[in-house]
Amino acid sequence: MIKDILTYFQNKKWFRDRIEHIEEIPARRARYTLEQVELPEPLENYLNDHNIKLYTHQYEALKHVRNGENVVITTPTASGKTLSFTLPVIEDLTNNREDTALYIYPTKALANDQLKSILSIDNECNLDIYPAKYDGDTPKSKRPEIKRKSRLVITNPYELHYILPWHEQWQRFFENIKYIIIDEAHQYRGVFGSNMAFLIRRLKRICKYYGSEPQFIISTATLANPMEFSEKLTGLSYKIIDDNGSPSGKKYFMFFNPYAIESKNPSIHNDTLKLFNTYVQNDLQTICFEISRKMAEVIALRSKKELEVKQPELSNKITAYRAGYTVEERKKIEDNLKEGKIKGIVTTNALELGINIGSLDSVIISGYPGTLISTWQQAGRAGRRNQEALITMVAFQNPLDQYFMKHPERFFNKTHEHAIIDLNNQQILREHLKCAAYEIPLKLNEIESFGFDDEGIVIDEISDLETEGILKYSNNQWIYNDERILKQDKTPNLELNLNDVRSEPYAVFNGRTFLEEMSEKQAFREAHENAVLIHNGDTYLVKELDIHKKRVYVKKKDLNYYTQALKEVDVKIIKEEQQNTINNIKLSYGRLNVTEKYDRYNVIKFSKITSSKKLNLPPLNFKTKGLWFTIPFEIREKVKETLNTDTKFEDAFMGCLHGVANVMLSVTPYHVMCDTYDLGGVTKNMHEDTLNATIFIYDGFEDGVGLTKKAYKLFKDIIKMSYELVRDCECESGCPACIYSSQQQTDDKHLNKEGTLLILKELYNNISKNE
Repeated sequence: MIKDILTYFQNKKWFRDRIEHIEEIPARRARYTLEQVELPEPLENYLNDHNIKLYTHQYEALKHVRNGENVVITTPTASGKTLSFTLPVIEDLTNNREDTALYIYPTKALANDQLKSILSIDNECNLDIYPAKYDGDTPKSKRPEIKRKSRLVITNPYELHYILPWHEQWQRFFENIKYIIIDEAHQYRGVFGSNMAFLIRRLKRICKYYGSEPQFIISTATLANPMEFSEKLTGLSYKIIDDNGSPSGKKYFMFFNPYAIESKNPSIHNDTLKLFNTYVQNDLQTICFEISRKMAEVIALRSKKELEVKQPELSNKITAYRAGYTVEERKKIEDNLKEGKIKGIVTTNALELGINIGSLDSVIISGYPGTLISTWQQAGRAGRRNQEALITMVAFQNPLDQYFMKHPERFFNKTHEHAIIDLNNQQILREHLKCAAYEIPLKLNEIESFGFDDEGIVIDEISDLETEGILKYSNNQWIYNDERILKQDKTPNLELNLNDVRSEPYAVFNGRTFLEEMSEKQAFREAHENAVLIHNGDTYLVKELDIHKKRVYVKKKDLNYYTQALKEVDVKIIKEEQQNTINNIKLSYGRLNVTEKYDRYNVIKFSKITSSKKLNLPPLNFKTKGLWFTIPFEIREKVKETLNTDTKFEDAFMGCLHGVANVMLSVTPYHVMCDTYDLGGVTKNMHEDTLNATIFIYDGFEDGVGLTKKAYKLFKDIIKMSYELVRDCECESGCPACIYSSQQQTDDKHLNKEGTLLILKELYNNISKNE
């Protein structure tokens, strides 16, 4: 069936011209353990009744958990990771009637799915574990019983963050806790990851307070640095399980590029729709991952309308699926998908993670999802066990998508990204120290458990909190003493947002209806006065951004244009912490002071700027970490000799530097797992601190979260990829697939492809000579 489709594509010019590459991924045979697996009788019977034999990696996990070791399981999607960590946990809870276990998932949907499978085991085996999910959706009437009775509790980081101040209500659970499972752990990166790392350290303190020291089992998609990542996340050492024994059918991975041919109006969404309907009409059960909720709904709707004309019997077998649907709606769709009643589903990344929806024939990934991990998570939705599958990645006209179209070997041969957790962000540390002191008074001998590279920084932060009256030293310990919070009967965790460095997010209201929360930077960028804000596929006009009250007031309107805020950036070097000279290029890393000023915005209609208007917003000032490098004088002179432009040279050279920064910001997320908005960049013809032409790339958060520290180490790879990307782009003078900004927050009027390519080539040659 799959081969028939591929043959059809090769014989049809429209498809053939847009196919850049097809990678054949061989099938993988199952490898089962040959060891005798002795389990409690109810579990033995359960495995036999369901015809489950343990793969080699599942038995390895069982063996190491039984030995009391912390384990990180890093095998591909659909390799049976859940059974790998659930089997040893259930075994222990069967044998030891007081032991408890805590499962932590990044989303409620995953928690719901896990609960169903564990309830099934508990009921069939009569184990009396009483598994329960405890989160914001748990009815108040059920909460006391869960605290009193459940031995396996499933939650998420946000709920855990709210539970910890009330740990006395969970005394029974924490006194007996044996295991803490962190599934889909690769989701904990950047700011969220740093907050999660401190949250886990607070959890460990509470367990220790009640006399327990649980084992940790971490499950994650394939990472370049699973050991380093897991150790930073929890502060513990691990045994790694990465030799995958599960089977997989043959996969054909197709790169499909709407921009491969010259066309007046290439459309990724039209091409995605055409592929989707082709697969469904050829009896391939297909899931399509779209970039937004709105596009997921639009593609599903257009597909149904087209199929009503061509094959009416298929029209009612198409659906959308996204966050925001009710639990009942989602469950019905999931069940219909498993039973084959649905032939095509269009979704956002809501179905990317490990929700059990069975096995599909085909996956369409509409636009590179931002990380290799997400790409393979989505691709893993098809072709489980011995089933053949087709994965199609449709390229957007942005640098990274187009780079992969021209360099498929980099995509298929690259090890997965580094997941970054930085424990040296003082702002994040400060907030968690307040929470920890409220939960249990802090003692001096606990300082090292907070994982800071320099324990003196922790002491300094505690001293500052003591000076401010937030902490009080008494009886050889620091007690939480913030009267402002205590008088309001609040807890300090209510002021800490796990998704942001700075607390107090901005709340968005349509009339009296609350819509969402966003960070201050996001509010300035997307919710300034007269901005068009898109929420759940609907458009809203921003009437007021109240900076003092941290509120955004919007009005729902059907608008056919969108807005784009532009910023001016200034950066000053506070301290150079690391330095490297690559021939005559000086590369540095250290502390920076960044000022971002959103001073105007463009109104864009049908991809054209119709007007540009001023903004009156205060500058955002923050200290962060970043890398910077100077452009040698001889490179500047080569650019001067080569460029033939009417623009005066200083402006033209600035446009070339700007192009280099744009490309680097586009490719850095490929090496360091982050979003482009997590980074910032700025270029200077002559920077006051370096006295030279300088390019800065910095973490877009207060104090930094380690992203550019990793980029500093991978600088050579980033420059090489940036050079290849611009060199291989077929445009004449620059386009969104190469030197135009992926963030589109700065003025691109002086961008120059020729000069950008020349600078990158010289930088690349310098690096190559050094090697």
